[in-house]
Amino acid sequence: MEFVSNRITIDENVCGGKPIIRGKRITVQTILEFLTAGESAEEILNQYPSLERADITACLEFAANLMNRNFVIKSVV
Repeated sequence: MEFVSNRITIDENVCGGKPIIRGKRITVQTILEFLTAGESAEEILNQYPSLERADITACLEFAANLMNRNFVIKSVV
């Protein structure tokens, strides 16, 4: 298991290796999709009572950190 932050972990044996929240089977992607769909943090916390507001913030920080990386688009010949 790799700790990306104190709240986000990656374990190849859990959820197919996707980043998850504190070892739970709730992926960062799931939380980001709820937020993208317009759900509020309060609504997400009601749906997932084991989460804390800081978990949602950690998901947003994780996504922002990904955008801080360089990406190269290669054309397929």
